[in-house]
Amino acid sequence: MTSESWSHHYAEVNGISMHYVTQGEGRLVVLLHGFPEFWYSWRHQIPALAEHFQVVAPDLRGYNETEKPEGVDHYHLTHLTADILDLIHRLGHERAIVVGHDWGGGVAWTLAMMHPQAVERLIILNAPHPAIFQQHILKNPRQSARSWYMFFFQLPVVPEKLLSLNHYAFIRRAFAGVLSDEEVEKYVEAIAKPGALTAAINYYRANIDQHFLLGALETSTMEFPRIVAPTLVIWGEDDAFLGRELTEGLEAYIEAPYTLRLIPECGHWVQQERPEVVNRYMLEFLQA
Repeated sequence: MTSESWSHHYAEVNGISMHYVTQGEGRLVVLLHGFPEFWYSWRHQIPALAEHFQVVAPDLRGYNETEKPEGVDHYHLTHLTADILDLIHRLGHERAIVVGHDWGGGVAWTLAMMHPQAVERLIILNAPHPAIFQQHILKNPRQSARSWYMFFFQLPVVPEKLLSLNHYAFIRRAFAGVLSDEEVEKYVEAIAKPGALTAAINYYRANIDQHFLLGALETSTMEFPRIVAPTLVIWGEDDAFLGRELTEGLEAYIEAPYTLRLIPECGHWVQQERPEVVNRYMLEFLQA
């Protein structure tokens, strides 16, 4: 299949209008993007997966064409996961194969923990399990340094002003050497939509909060429900934001078949940097 056969739609989910792209038929696969992206980050995966499944790639709450409610509280993981749970049901399914990268991975982990009946299989790309991330964010100096921007994003107003400078030059820096100029401009166009940048930063304000950080300082971290869906984790080893050590110890949180696939010489934007490898690993896992 090619991109010409995917289509754009909107659905009312959890009190907001959500835009999504879909292609294919069969078991449902939901692809959840990260920061500062939108559905387009899955452009290499949608046609490949649509050969076998019904694929849906939404713009997450606050991004691109999806509604952008005002206020930090609207971006807590409870709302983000409820959006995807409702989307699955609106599409006529009880459960889905859920795939997430970066913040989309955070949503996917949480959905699999809190609504296990809705997740048939789980695929995570360069997104730490929240328990492991909590263990590392303050106590691992290397990860603390990598996560500096998450602390900066807690400030009001200032992050938006800085990141919008020079027509969102931070997007160009983030994807330098990874994407073409034309591809980068699509991300600039999406994040420049009214309210989109604040919404994206609000993910950090709502979830990397005092409660989370206090838990990170304690000797024992918060209790997290175990994952009961078969799980595949794909990780670009050269991620500048999330260290490879965040893949260690996952077995303690997954009570199901679990596979880790490391991709050397690959950074954070794994599904865009090495799409053929990612597609192969995903299909091998889903067709096993």
